[in-house]
Amino acid sequence: MPLAFVLTPGQAADCPQFQTVIEKIRVPGPVGRPRTRPGAVAADKAYSSKANRAYLRRRGITAVIPEKVDQAANRKKKGSAGGRPVGFDPERYKQRNTVERCFQKVKTWRGLATRYDKSLESFAAGLHLRGSIMWLKLLTSTA
Repeated sequence: MPLAFVLTPGQAADCPQFQTVIEKIRVPGPVGRPRTRPGAVAADKAYSSKANRAYLRRRGITAVIPEKVDQAANRKKKGSAGGRPVGFDPERYKQRNTVERCFQKVKTWRGLATRYDKSLESFAAGLHLRGSIMWLKLLTSTA
């Protein structure tokens, strides 16, 4: 289920928005306030930057992000000064497809998939409405 949305221009890369998205996430629990710090974040290689990993480490969040081939080669080239290989849990990484499935569920709405809404406000409203409907379907199916 969607937890946060951040809108960017269509040609902008996703990676620079990583920290912004993580800061907006609120993980709902059975009681009390939503958690602002998930236990782990699974992302693809595009998010495997030093800055993103350091940010997650500072916040105590486990990074489940594979290392890019060129980053691993540069690290190895430096020898012992290059540091240790990044920790990576392949079993947890298999669950990353839930994020991709969520994107696909959001895009099933024709207005969002084809971007009929030209203004930022109306597109954001459509995203939030679609996310709300997805949450309501989940809550009504489990009740």
